[in-house]
Amino acid sequence: MNPLHVGRALRATALGWTRRGLIKGLLAAVTATTLFVPALATARDDDGPRWIGTWTASPQNLEPPFVAPNPSSFNGQTVRQIIRTSVGGTKIRIRLTNEYGTTPLSIGSVTVARHAGGPAVVAGSSRKLTFSGRTTFTIAPGAPALSDPIDFNVPALGDLAISIYLPQATPATTVHSLGLSTTYVSPSGDYADAVVMPTAATVPSWYFLSGVTTNGNERSAAIVALGDSITDGFASTVDANRRWPNLLAARLQARPQYRHVAVLNQGISGNRTLFDLIGPNAQARLDRDVLNAPGARWLIVLEGINNIGIPGAFGLASQQVSADDIIAGHQQIIARARERGLKVYGATLTPFEGTTFPGYYTPAGEAKRQAVNAWIRNSRAFDAVIDFDKALRDPANPGRLLPAYDSGDRLHPNDAGYQAMANAIDLRLFRSGDDD
Repeated sequence: MNPLHVGRALRATALGWTRRGLIKGLLAAVTATTLFVPALATARDDDGPRWIGTWTASPQNLEPPFVAPNPSSFNGQTVRQIIRTSVGGTKIRIRLTNEYGTTPLSIGSVTVARHAGGPAVVAGSSRKLTFSGRTTFTIAPGAPALSDPIDFNVPALGDLAISIYLPQATPATTVHSLGLSTTYVSPSGDYADAVVMPTAATVPSWYFLSGVTTNGNERSAAIVALGDSITDGFASTVDANRRWPNLLAARLQARPQYRHVAVLNQGISGNRTLFDLIGPNAQARLDRDVLNAPGARWLIVLEGINNIGIPGAFGLASQQVSADDIIAGHQQIIARARERGLKVYGATLTPFEGTTFPGYYTPAGEAKRQAVNAWIRNSRAFDAVIDFDKALRDPANPGRLLPAYDSGDRLHPNDAGYQAMANAIDLRLFRSGDDD
């Protein structure tokens, strides 16, 4: 309500009012105006679709080559990246990122299409994306950019190809190192719209791409998986989407009452909760990767094994932590997530005895793992417990992975192990009030 109109109405009416009547009229007008403002805000909120994340990858600095071999830069090339959705919809927008760049990131064109295998897309499915109405634009240093929404048939559990033409010499500053999905890099030229993109190189990482969202409904909600390499899917089959969050999404989609639930993978290989080394630590990235994730309602926390193992493996004596330090970090994650209304589920740390990474396992480290797991299981600090340790351990030797689930390094599961992790999650944890 326009305050000027309120004032004129009051002045006109006040001529016939008593002083007491004037006060009553003023209070009524102010109350009506106050009630009217939130109604306008609600209407504006309802004008557009309810956005829900369907895929994510947590941005990182360019990492050492032992994590994933990456080019140091692109030069007038197109990068075609393949992602696997969790939930479907009829609209799409993507999130690009220059969060670790120190100079503006020039984008020549961006398209999204249905993936047809290799560097090819389904003919006729490609759509050009705009950002603030522009097909050519720049992203400021340290900033993300969100595309304008377009109509697009987003399949649940489907593969999309997102192609980005980088017209200038572009340092590969913002990546997700362990993509476990083949990214295709063209020779020089804009091939974003090509049905079959010519390929000069392939790499296993994602570049300048951190999210895909689609339209949902009032029930749509997302599970965010916050973790390290075991959430990132290390040692699973490349291009097969056998990470446990992918497999959890497949279980949810197989049940009609859970098809509105997305799964967002925010794992970073080598990640820790208390120190940086590979990617920002989990506490530092919590706001960006979890609390601001579109539609986030539930958080699964699987972090801590690298707090135990990395200091010994990398000779970082000053970064040795106790079980109580790890627990305190988890308590901070729980408090911050609950402040934003998320339910927080704690996942037990998985076995690592005998790992082939030198210096990573010690008996003292195993004692820390057991202490942290006892706290996760028994403290009631979390809204629920997901016992990945129990799902993966060898009953005959509980400090070790079951051989059938071991990728070979005695730390990371294989495809069957990741399936066992997904199967260990009770889907009832993600029920809404109107679910059966």
